[in-house]
Amino acid sequence: MALNNTYDARLVQQETAVGAGVQILLLALIGTAIGMGPVGWLTGLAFAIATWAVLSRALYRSRSRSFGPANRVTLGRATLVGGVTALVADSFQDSPPVSLLVGLTAVALILDGVDGKVARRTGTSTPLGARFDMEVDAFLILVLSVYVSMAMGPWVLLIGGMRYVFVAAARVLPWLTAPLPPSTARKTVAALQGVLLLVAGAALLPHAVNVAVGALALGLLVWSFGRDVLWLWRTSRITAAPATREVRRELVAS
Repeated sequence: MALNNTYDARLVQQETAVGAGVQILLLALIGTAIGMGPVGWLTGLAFAIATWAVLSRALYRSRSRSFGPANRVTLGRATLVGGVTALVADSFQDSPPVSLLVGLTAVALILDGVDGKVARRTGTSTPLGARFDMEVDAFLILVLSVYVSMAMGPWVLLIGGMRYVFVAAARVLPWLTAPLPPSTARKTVAALQGVLLLVAGAALLPHAVNVAVGALALGLLVWSFGRDVLWLWRTSRITAAPATREVRRELVAS
């Protein structure tokens, strides 16, 4: 049995290596098509290596015996996000074709609704798969906000950075780590971020309209995070109240 477990673990790790290989192949195709510069290449390669390393470690720690079909879809999305990341990095030196960036982003956003359905239909939903999906989404939003900020200003970076600020704050304020109840509104706002940033980044509309689209995305995100933070704070106060009363009783009794 131990031999089978080891063999399965190796197969799982091989899939992450294949994903990194496909990422490099995509970078080569993009580089050949548009003549991508060294900044784009280095950024894309760094993304591929980081994704492989982090995902491999997470799979090892979770002792997953199968990568799963849903994770394969998410890994495909991560590959597209790596291509978008390389194009955005390259845009600091040159202007990549907007159609290529929009195309890769659009496919990644469409597939965002596929991996969850695959996981549910195949019964392969796991905490690791959900976290992998969330991190890919968050990083795509961050990259898109960087791209859009070059035309609209640094305030757009708040869209991509808000989740990472929340995670950092949770290290200081433990009550922010409590589980949140399921929310259709939260999922809808999260899904809209990529779509709205893509619309603004495509620059097909007048600049004022694009700014309004970006402002709408930021406003929805502030509302969503604000609502969740308020719920977590209220819940922490309710939870802490009985413990505080118990401490007071013990002090009086002593």
